[in-house]
Amino acid sequence: DIGALYRLLKRLGVSQRQIAGLTDQTQSEVCEILGGRQVLNVRVLERIADGLGIPRAWMGLSYGEKGPDPAPVAREVSEAVKRRILLAAMVNEPFLSVRGEPITLPLPTPTTDPLPSRVGMTHVRAVRTVTEQLRGLGRYCGGQADQVIVTVTRYTRWMAVPATEEVKAHLAAALAELHTEAGWACHDSGLDGTGYFTRGMGLAHQAGDTYAIADAAWQAGLTLVRSGHPNDALKLFTLGKLRLDGFPPGKSTPATPPPDDPRRPILTARLTRGCATAYARMESTEEATRHLAEAHDGWEPRDPFERAGADFVTAGIHLDLGRLDAAEQSATRALRTYADSHRRDRRQTQLLLAEVHVRAGEPQGLILARHAIAGASTLQSVAARRARLIPLATALEARPSPDTHELARAARQVATTRI
Repeated sequence: DIGALYRLLKRLGVSQRQIAGLTDQTQSEVCEILGGRQVLNVRVLERIADGLGIPRAWMGLSYGEKGPDPAPVAREVSEAVKRRILLAAMVNEPFLSVRGEPITLPLPTPTTDPLPSRVGMTHVRAVRTVTEQLRGLGRYCGGQADQVIVTVTRYTRWMAVPATEEVKAHLAAALAELHTEAGWACHDSGLDGTGYFTRGMGLAHQAGDTYAIADAAWQAGLTLVRSGHPNDALKLFTLGKLRLDGFPPGKSTPATPPPDDPRRPILTARLTRGCATAYARMESTEEATRHLAEAHDGWEPRDPFERAGADFVTAGIHLDLGRLDAAEQSATRALRTYADSHRRDRRQTQLLLAEVHVRAGEPQGLILARHAIAGASTLQSVAARRARLIPLATALEARPSPDTHELARAARQVATTRI
């Protein structure tokens, strides 16, 4: 039942576009199958089987190929024998049965994670802890949409479990942060994460968490800037700042004073730098310069990553405005500050710095570009590779040299390669 299969994939977070890409179908064909159209064409069934990694024999398409083996009957193994098998594995020796056949221990059967009978603050802390771990993994490797989507699906089910109103609000706020992280991870993996951003904002509104609303606006705005929609991004950044300052939707005066949140100045600076980035992309030099100065006015980073991130964004703004010297200084500071655990951002900074040197016509630019392209080839971040490798390739192509053109081809190849 291909329709049932596709519906199951959708419930697990796989989009129609992804299904179409895997099975070599159009999105409209996938939509029709989801709507009840039967698949009778053998060639289409073969593409579905191959694209989703299903043995053709399991779908009756094998023409003599052996079908799936029946599940082996698990033999009862005593605890003493299990310990002996474990010791045998330590010395890489198979543990043989009386008949001389190697004995392998059965693995536990996967089960659906059961819902708790009641949700408490322990569950909220679990969501926040896992979110932070996933964020750290994304900073190191990039991407990670699959892992984050599975986690979002699992923990969002907890909203249906009984809890006090206070716990419900805390859980909604934690899930808002997790959904926002999922939106960013999807974007970083080359997927559309807009749905996760909107759900994150909805959960944040439900929790009354203005910080979470503004944070979702900031991260969603960054994806719009990168996808070529700076005007819409600017609206998100501006609305995020208003919500952070206590302005309710559609009101020109704050309903209540903004909460005393130590994270608020940091996010305000991020949103203001976002505005500067959007204005720079729209070639509004005066506004970009003004917002960049405003972002740094009285701003104090809470950790080295925050400082490095601000320098990286600032370097990008200067680069968009054609200020190569200022871009080089900011990018160099960011590269010196990023830790080894911030591998994804270090690679992005190396690409930006290489582009600055190439555009300036400096001989060192080719060495930096070659090193940066090699480093970027190991990133799982599709968005980072596209955002920084394509401009670097364009800068290299503007240099009349066979070496630069070869590097440009390598950069474009890495930019379009999925890991």
